[in-house]
Amino acid sequence: MSLNLKITGKETIEKMVKPLGNSYVKTLKEFFEEITKLTKFTFRFFKEALKPPYEFNELAKQSYLIGYKSLALVAVTGFIMGLVLTIQSRPTLAQFGAESWLPAMVAVSIIREIGPVITALIFAGKVGSGIGAELASMKVTEQIDAMEVSGINPFKYIVVTRIISASLMLPVLVVLADAVSLYGAYIGVNLKGDVSFHLFFLQVFEKLSFSDIFPAVIKTFFFGFAVGLIGCYKGYNSNKGTEGVGESANSAVVFGSLAVFIIDMIAVQITSLFI
Repeated sequence: MSLNLKITGKETIEKMVKPLGNSYVKTLKEFFEEITKLTKFTFRFFKEALKPPYEFNELAKQSYLIGYKSLALVAVTGFIMGLVLTIQSRPTLAQFGAESWLPAMVAVSIIREIGPVITALIFAGKVGSGIGAELASMKVTEQIDAMEVSGINPFKYIVVTRIISASLMLPVLVVLADAVSLYGAYIGVNLKGDVSFHLFFLQVFEKLSFSDIFPAVIKTFFFGFAVGLIGCYKGYNSNKGTEGVGESANSAVVFGSLAVFIIDMIAVQITSLFI
């Protein structure tokens, strides 16, 4: 009897563990398949981007929609970011008698890290989801197939222009967000003090250096490229049906935001090694 119980228990455990192992293998397989497809999609982008003819009109249109239409949201976010960071940092610095360092500390924090990353996340939420939903809708309504039938290269016209626009517009939005954030920090400093505009920005630019600004600007190009690439990939390869539109928009935001954090981590490591 005891032998049968042991055998039965062992078989039960094996039946429970085997499906778990299969699910892990399946998930790992799907992950590497997705990475392979994204890599092929990236290589195709560079191939199509370098090959004439070039869609300058569509590029200008997408730059307007991606960049100009996001100005208000980025400006409001940047102002609140600078104001809140200043208000929250003041009590801590005051405890150590270092309140005079507040403008410089806030400026370096915003320029180096907070401004680019927060703006990129806002960009991923607004632009990444919009691109994913738009391309998925075009896929569902067979507009992409209609372009291919009419002799238009849909990849060059739809994908390449949006990725390049996202790569070019995000650095501009980050510079705007940084400037507005510093003005918000100036307002925050003057809520419980009296610092002139000239003195505030004199303290700010006195502590900023080339090694603070250059890496922060360079990595924003990669942020924009990653957000645009993932948004286009998810939308262009969307499943048929209206459910695929929402799934593409959602996954574009999630994976775009994750890509921003990964690129930022790599950029920080490279900066600490060489600069």
